[in-house]
Amino acid sequence: MSTTTALPTVADVVAELERRYPPAWAEEWDRVGLVLGEPYAAVRRVLCVVDVVPETVAEALAADVDMIVAHHPLLLRGVSSMAPTTYKGRIIHQLIKADIALYVAHTNADVAAPGVSDALANRLGLVDLRPLQPSRPGTPAAGSGRGTGRIGRLPQPMALAELARHAAAVLPATAAGVRAAGDPDRAVRTLAVCGGAGDSFLADATAAGVDAYLTADLRHHPAGEHLATNGPALLDATHWATERPWLDDLAAVLRTAPGVDTLVSDLDTGPWTVHATAPSASEPRTGPTP
Repeated sequence: MSTTTALPTVADVVAELERRYPPAWAEEWDRVGLVLGEPYAAVRRVLCVVDVVPETVAEALAADVDMIVAHHPLLLRGVSSMAPTTYKGRIIHQLIKADIALYVAHTNADVAAPGVSDALANRLGLVDLRPLQPSRPGTPAAGSGRGTGRIGRLPQPMALAELARHAAAVLPATAAGVRAAGDPDRAVRTLAVCGGAGDSFLADATAAGVDAYLTADLRHHPAGEHLATNGPALLDATHWATERPWLDDLAAVLRTAPGVDTLVSDLDTGPWTVHATAPSASEPRTGPTP
């Protein structure tokens, strides 16, 4: 970082981010790094978001920020047009017109230590953390406790149902909340977690011998087959809720290094807005009588 009193630049912020989350740690298919912005433009204020969507762009405009740091890539897959008549094109045009830079730290932040899953584990109170799937030897991210997901120990054992309620209380609130699969009375002492969609690591959770595994976007058939083969109990939270805790760590990085005013978005960018369950037999039913 510059030692002068001048405002940090986009390049300064990028340098600090890439010191903590080197782009070389990202998966080959991923698209991380600076997406928009003049490297030498001054940065007074940064907004940290999970997703770059119209709602978080509006939040950035209202807060008069100079830069957005996002977890999920806006341009993960190729597009043939940036016309403002398209969804992504409209976002890009808004950011360019407002001189807002955009930076993405995705799978490179997932495997970092501390990274996305560390923040999730810390919210749940886990201790003695280690990677669920360590980064492969010989890859840029190998070593120093880096890897996808985390395994930890609860300070006190909890029944699965109690743990689900605990997770719902300490994670960011969403309409969907947290659901669990398995014996509600099962004692959970060790817990694996993975921020974001984590059903590709079900086998890793089983191999680790944990009592339960919390992640997002669990699907019907993989979850059912996992439980049928005596895998750990499952807890399914929303994608956004499992990754939002990391934004606080990200903001702390930016506040202590570049010294910019750093904001964190609490806008739930998940698609689910209503959660309803059938009433129990003892509860009165509402609506028209058959």
